Amino acid sequence: MKDNINRWVTQHEETIKSTYHYLHTNAEVSWKEVETTKFLCSKLEEIGIPYETFDHHTGVVGYWGSKEEGPIAGIRADMDALWQLVDGKWQANHSCGHDGHMTTVLHAITCLKEIGYQPKGLIKIIFQPAEESGKGAKAVIESGVIADLDYLLGLHVRPIQEMPFGVASPAIYHGATTLLKGEVKGVQAHGSRPNLGINVVDSLGAIIQAVNSIKLDPTQSASVKLTMVRAGGDNLNIIPDYAEFGLDVRAAQNDVMAEVLEKVHHAVKAAGSFNHAEVQLEPQASMVAAETSPELEEIVKEAIVEVLGEEGLVPAPETPGGEDFHFYKMTYPNLQATMVGLGTGLSPGLHHPTMSFNLDALLNGVKIMSLALVKVLEQKV
Repeated sequence: MKDNINRWVTQHEETIKSTYHYLHTNAEVSWKEVETTKFLCSKLEEIGIPYETFDHHTGVVGYWGSKEEGPIAGIRADMDALWQLVDGKWQANHSCGHDGHMTTVLHAITCLKEIGYQPKGLIKIIFQPAEESGKGAKAVIESGVIADLDYLLGLHVRPIQEMPFGVASPAIYHGATTLLKGEVKGVQAHGSRPNLGINVVDSLGAIIQAVNSIKLDPTQSASVKLTMVRAGGDNLNIIPDYAEFGLDVRAAQNDVMAEVLEKVHHAVKAAGSFNHAEVQLEPQASMVAAETSPELEEIVKEAIVEVLGEEGLVPAPETPGGEDFHFYKMTYPNLQATMVGLGTGLSPGLHHPTMSFNLDALLNGVKIMSLALVKVLEQKV
């Protein structure tokens, strides 16, 4: 099987990279991946894979095989891009590698189909929208697609800070992430009579100080920081009565996240309202920390070693970044799920507007995901 996969990937290198370039050039943001969905549907049609689209989100799921023949395994790629300022122009931009993820999953399935593989079970090919919103996985879960899965494979390109080109890990241990948006409401007044107003800038100053003063367990990995503040208008002689702010909260474990959020809410409300301003704090997006799936990770390790050799297998990185992929296992605890970390030489870093990576990594990704999927379907559940 490995030799057949290797030959197919070598023969189709140009096509694989061409798919990546198309998706990279035609990036679309969360919930608006309309043309991306059409493209993926057309490619599934070309290889004879039936698929399903949805009324309430832009994802697409392909189906190959039969659940009567063995396990039910999913293989998932995220679809959306970020909205970024790139070379002075605001645009949808694939700076998180989702174009590479779609390319890898699409061609892993195409490879297996064209070399004549017959699934020993059912494969669900899941192209998930809106990962960057933190809500895309939840939309797929609500569609009922994940409920009967035994296994779920994902993949994410890794930055040079975590691993070099030419290696891969059997998992990525993402931390939990919560993004909060706050509002402060005060009372306007003339700048000469501040005693008649409630200055929301004073509240922001107190909130910043309070957040920076939160004490966290030094043995646990966690952080809280303000990432956005807006207050006032063009006139400098008016006490402003409205402000917005944003918070980025991260923790390595889900229980630590719960503890940190409790402290954040208390600190923000107490500090921001010291001058009688009204403070509201609401979550905008959240992602849970990864939970391990040892059985599936061992299967993926075997695939990585067969493709890249022993030297190509590296430990799963513990990363402060977030991924909504992990909602799948949190929703269905018995699901074996893991996300392959693919070394790509990616620099200068994920979410940088001019991020780039060695496209030969896509070839490694197709080989690993193809072989891992075959190995997964050989399991008896």
